[in-house]
Amino acid sequence: MSLPDLESRAFLQAHVADTLAFYDRHAIDPEGGFFHYLKDDGSVYERSHRHLVSATRLVFTQSMAYLHTAQPRYLEQARHALAHLERFRHPEGPLAGLYAWTLRDGQIEDGTVMAYGQAFVLLAYAHAHRVGLCDAQQVAQAYERMESAFFESAHQAYADEITPAGELIAYRGQNANMHMCEACLAAHAATGRAVYLERAQLLIERFVFGLARQSQDLVWEHYRQDWSLDHDYNRGNRDNIFKPWGFQTGHQTEWAKLLLIAHPQQPRPAYVTRAAQLQDAAWQHGWDALHGGLIYGFDPDLRPYDTDKYFWVQAESFASAWRLWRVTGEARFRQQYHAIWAWSWAHLVDHHHGAWFRILAADGSKLEDTKSPAGKVDYHTMGACWDVLEAGGLSG
Repeated sequence: MSLPDLESRAFLQAHVADTLAFYDRHAIDPEGGFFHYLKDDGSVYERSHRHLVSATRLVFTQSMAYLHTAQPRYLEQARHALAHLERFRHPEGPLAGLYAWTLRDGQIEDGTVMAYGQAFVLLAYAHAHRVGLCDAQQVAQAYERMESAFFESAHQAYADEITPAGELIAYRGQNANMHMCEACLAAHAATGRAVYLERAQLLIERFVFGLARQSQDLVWEHYRQDWSLDHDYNRGNRDNIFKPWGFQTGHQTEWAKLLLIAHPQQPRPAYVTRAAQLQDAAWQHGWDALHGGLIYGFDPDLRPYDTDKYFWVQAESFASAWRLWRVTGEARFRQQYHAIWAWSWAHLVDHHHGAWFRILAADGSKLEDTKSPAGKVDYHTMGACWDVLEAGGLSG
């Protein structure tokens, strides 16, 4: 299969348009919101269930689509998505104002409040503000809800999960904090308020420069309540996509991307150096020399742990590679961008139905036929394309 011009704005814009078209055709629920469970061909395999992560990410994708195309239908879809998101909010009780994890038939099913999900609520409102669907005060309210529910000033980090009964559990994790950093950077871009940039910088210092010293200067996933490393949480469990075990290849590169988004706001050369270190480590330990593509994760001994190929790992990693190429001018990052895209174009992009397959085996063979289960909505793939477009340096 011949490759398109991967450094072309026109290619990236066309690829995003093709991906959006898949969701335009299949995901819009005329009764409200979007369907969150789509097969490879776009058929809906679960009509009544809704997931907070999909709901928030659809506000992001449709808002960004409007920003990049100025097509009114995407503004209306973003409005549609934002209105549906509010159905997740606990109306009363100890969790009032916070957002539940899942709905069934429009009613709260799993009332657990996850910091991961609340971070994406902030991201959704930041992007809704960019397209005029909410005001800066609503962005601030989303931030303050996260702050009061989860932020632990003694540890300079966010806790992770509150049970439906209102109990804050002892588990601590980096994933929710990473996405809160992302959301704060988006809130800063949308509103210009310094508090959001300052919080993003605090999380970068805590996780990328501080806690990483405990784990070979890489970002580990799981911690105990005192933020000591937990090497056993979810060991052997490959089904929890929000709390996976091991060093996540894509989380090293996702942090690299966030460092490079934060850097221009208040330039810090250490951010560029650290981003390059994380990217290089992900490539060294995560690139599959036999089959190509980046594996899902590696263990504390830096050996491959989960060799499956996930869509989001490739997407986040080509975005960080391009940003590093743009900032450093070092050719290896440009080469990584092309290598990741080439493997993804050959294996992960669905050239027949549209969008990206979710997961493949190490050799690129199919493992399942679910194109977009809970949480996917191609937020990572379209987001990575938009991120490359923002970083610039592309041909016409």
